[in-house]
Amino acid sequence: MPASLSNIEKQQLLELARQALEAGVNREPLPSLELDQLSDHLQAEGASFVTLTCRGELRGCVGALEAYQPLAEDVRQHAVAAALQDYRFPPLQPDELNNIEIEISYLTVPQPVEYGSPAELLEVLRPGIDGVILRDGIRRATFLPQVWEKIPDKAIFLSYLCEKMGAQPDLWLKKRLQVFVYSVEEFKESPRFQEATGLEV
Repeated sequence: MPASLSNIEKQQLLELARQALEAGVNREPLPSLELDQLSDHLQAEGASFVTLTCRGELRGCVGALEAYQPLAEDVRQHAVAAALQDYRFPPLQPDELNNIEIEISYLTVPQPVEYGSPAELLEVLRPGIDGVILRDGIRRATFLPQVWEKIPDKAIFLSYLCEKMGAQPDLWLKKRLQVFVYSVEEFKESPRFQEATGLEV
């Protein structure tokens, strides 16, 4: 696991994501990013996913599985992409911004899983801990560890992940796929609609 982010770094990333989200949705240029004003951790290459929810319902999620740019910039770009480029949802509109909550997942480097049979694969997966990547040739899909909360059954989890990859849900039972796992450090904004009404988070 990469070094844990401090609470200040997490808050800075959430603020950068919020600024980028609002600029992107309003079709404005992103604010300039002064990397030298940030910690070494946020300047270093890092991989992240940004998830947007509206009153608990998914509204967009985009990220990268491998680090290729500064973590702060990675978060900014994926905040905009989650709002405007997630093919599962229409682009986010300005009047939705006040109800959007941002969650950031900071990823470890994916590690390959060695297994000999579907039963062995089920045995090694750790619900609630492992993010899972399935790869079949050029096709690839992932579920973050948070998805286990909604799909706790390992076999069903893999079947839905096959479908997300564009394959038949039972492909993982019929063919030995490349499987990778990773973990995340997850943090999110306080619910904005609760803040607006003065309720406790």
